[in-house]
Amino acid sequence: MTETAPETTLDKTFDPAQIEAKWYAHWEENGLFHPERPDAQPFTIVNPPPNVTGSLHIGHALDNTLQDIVIRYERLRGKDALWVVGTDHAGIATQMVVERQLEARQDKRTNYTRDEFIDKVWEWKAESGGTITGQLRRLGCSMDWSREQFTMDPHFTKAVVKVFVDLYNEGLIYRDKRLVNWDPRLKTAISDLEVETREVKGSFWHFKYPLSDGSGFITVATTRPETMLADMAVAVNPEDERYKALLERKATVILPITGREIPIVADEHADPELGSGAVKITPGHDFNDFEVGKRAGFKAADMLNMLDADAKVCQTADGLVPEQFLGVDRFEAREMIVAEMKELGFLIPHVTKDKDGNEVEHDAEPRTIQTPYGDRGGVVIEPWLTDQWYVDAEKLAGPPMEAVRSGAIEIVPKTWEKTFFNWMENIQPWCVSRQLWWGHRIPAWYGPHTNAGAHMPGSRDWCVVAETESEALAQFKSGYADDVRVVVEDSWESVCAHEYDPDVARIYRDNDVLDTWFSSALWPFATLGWPDNVIESPAQPELVEGPSGSAERASTSSARAEKVEAVPGSLLDRHYPNDLLISGFDILFFWDARMAMQGIHFMKEVPWKRLYLHGLVRAADGAKMSKSKGNVVDPLGLIDQYGADALRFFMAAMESQGRDVKMDEKRVEGYRNFATKLWNAARFCQSNGIGASTSVAAPAAASAVNKWIIGEVVETLAELDKAMADLRFDAAANTVYHFVWDQFCDWYIELVKGNFDDETKQVAGWVLDQILVMLHPFMPFVTEELWSKMGEREGELITAQWPAPEASVDADAKREVEWLIGLIGNLRGAKAELGIAPGARLTAYLADPSDATRAIIGRNGTAVDRLARLDAIHFEAAPAGPAMQVGAGDAMLTIPLEGVIDIAAEKARLEKALAASQKEAKSLEGRLSNPKFVEKAKPEAVEKAKADHAHHAAEAERLAAALKRLG
Repeated sequence: MTETAPETTLDKTFDPAQIEAKWYAHWEENGLFHPERPDAQPFTIVNPPPNVTGSLHIGHALDNTLQDIVIRYERLRGKDALWVVGTDHAGIATQMVVERQLEARQDKRTNYTRDEFIDKVWEWKAESGGTITGQLRRLGCSMDWSREQFTMDPHFTKAVVKVFVDLYNEGLIYRDKRLVNWDPRLKTAISDLEVETREVKGSFWHFKYPLSDGSGFITVATTRPETMLADMAVAVNPEDERYKALLERKATVILPITGREIPIVADEHADPELGSGAVKITPGHDFNDFEVGKRAGFKAADMLNMLDADAKVCQTADGLVPEQFLGVDRFEAREMIVAEMKELGFLIPHVTKDKDGNEVEHDAEPRTIQTPYGDRGGVVIEPWLTDQWYVDAEKLAGPPMEAVRSGAIEIVPKTWEKTFFNWMENIQPWCVSRQLWWGHRIPAWYGPHTNAGAHMPGSRDWCVVAETESEALAQFKSGYADDVRVVVEDSWESVCAHEYDPDVARIYRDNDVLDTWFSSALWPFATLGWPDNVIESPAQPELVEGPSGSAERASTSSARAEKVEAVPGSLLDRHYPNDLLISGFDILFFWDARMAMQGIHFMKEVPWKRLYLHGLVRAADGAKMSKSKGNVVDPLGLIDQYGADALRFFMAAMESQGRDVKMDEKRVEGYRNFATKLWNAARFCQSNGIGASTSVAAPAAASAVNKWIIGEVVETLAELDKAMADLRFDAAANTVYHFVWDQFCDWYIELVKGNFDDETKQVAGWVLDQILVMLHPFMPFVTEELWSKMGEREGELITAQWPAPEASVDADAKREVEWLIGLIGNLRGAKAELGIAPGARLTAYLADPSDATRAIIGRNGTAVDRLARLDAIHFEAAPAGPAMQVGAGDAMLTIPLEGVIDIAAEKARLEKALAASQKEAKSLEGRLSNPKFVEKAKPEAVEKAKADHAHHAAEAERLAAALKRLG
């Protein structure tokens, strides 16, 4: 046993802020997050790369806490644990940040060339990007910062380009005209994940579309009247008897305002039970209509488009949109269309009755409409028909599904498998192009052209996809005589600006960039150096010859890359596939599934063996957090108030597979108190000459209490290891919590107090060490501080050895100590129930005890006297009179109460309290059994009623037990 040196004495007060910054800096500066165990079994996880524009929110806190618990746990178990860290370039978000900065200076992006603007983005990243990485450090995340990466790093960019080119060459990437979610403010396509649906009060209009032969009309209804300018059909259900005659004679209608003649088509999309059963079809501006249009035989290239990139009305290909609508905003056009349809007599009014029963006509029926908004642009999303790049996701989805079915990928919890398969089996083509300047520019070149967009005489329109500009040039040059020069222009506009020159073929690169999900799908292997097994430091930028033109920014623009780490196959070979991915369920399809697709396709192995999906962190009432509701919780504020350890432990303890986490600041405070409890226990041990243990194995022990606590470590360790193996973070946290608080702090220290012989000092020091190691993954800061202060160590706790007690549970010792704990705890509870002072000394009687019970009492007289406050336990029948019964093990002790309390008054008090609790419980039970209350009351009111009922029912049970004790 190492004596505690004066300079390592623990402060009286536990102050999280004082120790957190100190220890994190120490860990990082000493490279303790960097795996350096080449002979050990590797263990690898990658963090979901947060946006470079981001700040730590409560979801990040949950996600990264769980990852850190796992990586610290595996590191302590001796594995070569690598936690890959980095940030995502976040195309839309980052470009918006920089554009807002320009707007604040009365400037705008279009005042610059593309390269000039991208320079400004790199400048912003160098100065302000990566705030979240510092915040992850505050949370205690033990990531390998020496390999921190960015999705625009040179090696990563090379990987992205190679994947695009390879998929294109395999026919798995193609260009197509399809509908996309178009953000008119950002002027780019966005993914489904970036669309949020809001409930908006809108209208439902009914219109007459006259039949071409003048025999009548067909009624259609719509929430978007403006789109009728591009209607191409009216659909009815083939089984709808009302329209069979029209279908048989291939009837058409004349579209009001435009005069376009459009067919009536049969399609099951039209529901006979809804409205008139006839649906207007605008395939260029509605996702369902697009599919109906394809089934009706319309090619995407022939579908009409009536809106430009600003969502203003433009002329359709057939030239039938009246001039007064051109250039008008879509919502203004809506009002104009309704007014004109009404004037033409084609508006069918919505009729209601007033309070007097009189009919009242309205232009439209009011409706609450589920409306898509861009989560960043903040405007209504427009389904827009445009040329985009797509990945054939259907073909790539097969291998991941097989991997899940075969068990090569285990999804935890398993209940998510059904959702995974449902989405993957119905997967749609993945739009990967974005109309931005910031991001991985698509490596495709078009041409050859002369001037004003004309093709080179005698040439065909080429699209060349290549990894570099020089490779693209070579392909174009191969089709021409040596005297024809092929020139790369910056854009299509630049091509058109040149005068005609028959000896010059001009090509230009695609202006679009790739969706950030495309690049982040490569995260598990590109971060390990694929394809060249070289990782270049992300610290600084470099101008490199790139596929976009004369130069590209390789990293940030403030300095040059200083370090290139050549890893000849070892890092990728050693750490791919990753062992585990921890992710929110909300990005299962947008990121997780796409990593599975790309990983299996390019690496021929799954990207990770297990996928753990956690829930969302919600407000205390279960509502989703949002800024508009004002219920967002700042994790940094919680860290400031309670410490990172308390927040981390809360996250772990509340993370139950398949459930969302309800935020509860009181519980965070409670876990800060838990850390304080451990701190005070360590101080108590230190003050009694207990210090660091010199043994990983359990010390030899003779006394029952020491044998018992060693056995409790053995059992706790087994439960903890099982919980971690099953990824039951709540079970793991609660297992170690109850051992520390209940077994060690409350009982062991109480039982050995005043009897610190050499054996007890050895055992207590060893047990405290095991606690610090087992608790370290959850609470790294307080445990590392206590580890350092309890005596001399060869190294830090972060690299210590996971407990290996080499001991077993002593059944006799366990039975003896649990008998004592039962007696003491039950007696204290009985005193509290009957209003007896905790310190009151009593006498107990136990007739005919078993030999084992008699022996236990005989060996533990001091503890019985000191902790149970019993003057004696007589092995005989109790004298007649009022008494209470207290159980311990197989024994039932009788404790006389004559002269201790007023029996009659206590019975009266208990009976009154029991009646009140029973009455309240019955009332609440009646309310909860009423379907009207459960269905109509606010969810929080129902939850409160349930909690109150449970409280009063338990209270009634407790009071009844107390009365029974009095006989």
